[in-house]
Amino acid sequence: MSDIHEDIWEQRVAAGLAFLRRRLAGEYEVDEFGFDRELSDTVFHPTLRQLYHRWFRTELSGVENLPTNGPALVVANHSGTVAVDALMLSTGLHDATGRHLRLLGADFVFRWPVVSEIARKSGGTLACHPDAERLLRAGELVGVFPEGVKGVGKHYRDRYRLQRFGRGGFVSAAVHTGAPIVPVSIVGAEEIYPKIGDIPPLARLLGLPYFPVTPTFPWLGPLGMIPLPSKWLIEVGEPIDPSPWAGQADDPLAVFNLADQVRETIQETLHRLLERRGEPFGD
Repeated sequence: MSDIHEDIWEQRVAAGLAFLRRRLAGEYEVDEFGFDRELSDTVFHPTLRQLYHRWFRTELSGVENLPTNGPALVVANHSGTVAVDALMLSTGLHDATGRHLRLLGADFVFRWPVVSEIARKSGGTLACHPDAERLLRAGELVGVFPEGVKGVGKHYRDRYRLQRFGRGGFVSAAVHTGAPIVPVSIVGAEEIYPKIGDIPPLARLLGLPYFPVTPTFPWLGPLGMIPLPSKWLIEVGEPIDPSPWAGQADDPLAVFNLADQVRETIQETLHRLLERRGEPFGD
């Protein structure tokens, strides 16, 4: 038995050293957006997987609604003060399907040197029409959070109440490319950093949309940055075919109606998931 363990350990060490050699020699590939598939598979997802399974005890359902290949626009609610929900969704879908979710992020994410680099290498890009359409036309799974900062930065008292979906730009990208729209509902992120206040001067100083105050941050210093271990449920809904709206991608009313349909679907599912979960910090 010990020989088997030694063999496994030696294989892991050898694989790790080979990985480091490739990285140091620059023998790896990135796509036109800066996505580093090997780094995501070897470093990012294994790390995030510990949070996904052990800390948040995440349950994922409805994954059969995602296409096994070809493009899809994954649209989810956004919350939690820090965008951990995007990372958990990406990890869950990757483990369930083997596909990488290409996340669309707010512009301030790409203004921070280190954060921007990590976002690019993990497959993210700026939330804009050209990038979204290019990814969809390339057959990728694209993840978007239409509530944006309004959703992730909302007060705890407004938890699980969807904010406005911007101008519905994601709808135009789906209609233009013919990609199905897949609504996703995430329960659990609202409780990890319950936002009870804000410090605008610090936010302006740091170039952030807000500087949150939670029951543990900034009072406990670095310890206050540890997310609370809420129970997570993620449900992938049935895809919405955008073809009936073909030719109406630039019609503001048509775009609004389809965006509102997606929003209502997510909101209704959130109510159902909340009833099913019960206690936020239970098993």
